[in-house]
Amino acid sequence: MWKQTISALRLLIVLTAITGVIYPLAMTGMAQAIFPSQANGSLAYVDNKPVGSLLLGQNFSDGKYFHGRPSSAGTDGYDATSSSGSNLGPTNQKLIDGVKDNLDKVRKDNQLGEDKAIPSDLVLGSGSGLDPDISPEAAYLQVERVAGERHLSTLVVKKLVDDHVQTKTAGLLGESRVNVLSLNMALDQLASK
Repeated sequence: MWKQTISALRLLIVLTAITGVIYPLAMTGMAQAIFPSQANGSLAYVDNKPVGSLLLGQNFSDGKYFHGRPSSAGTDGYDATSSSGSNLGPTNQKLIDGVKDNLDKVRKDNQLGEDKAIPSDLVLGSGSGLDPDISPEAAYLQVERVAGERHLSTLVVKKLVDDHVQTKTAGLLGESRVNVLSLNMALDQLASK
């Protein structure tokens, strides 16, 4: 029996070393070598200071910035430690009221009439509550507001959106999208020139 126990302990030590130390270090090293930005959280920097991750949505509420998707992550939204959607069903009155409030806010902020169609990603949260991207249509809808707030030509702001539209991955996967943090950082750079 002692022989089997000692063999089992040796195996436990060897497997712990391989799967708990060697493998994680090897994967971390490979990730750092092959994909350093992604391995470090895809952080965005301004003046060598991190301002956020390109992978996580943030709350941009100032009129001079493009706004992202609504978030239910955490009590105030956009809390990366509480990533989740609202889990409210389509007939839930709280969800219905929230969507109506979001519609009213988008219409008011962008001075839109009741007949103007609003892209769903400006009124509905994502499953994680932290989606960093919006559709190009959602970005174009906000161009006039952002241009007005920043005293810029709508053509200049529209061109900036055009430059930040990311197409489908490999032409097949996903949808065209605009990273809100990246776009807002470009706006700030444009304003500082």
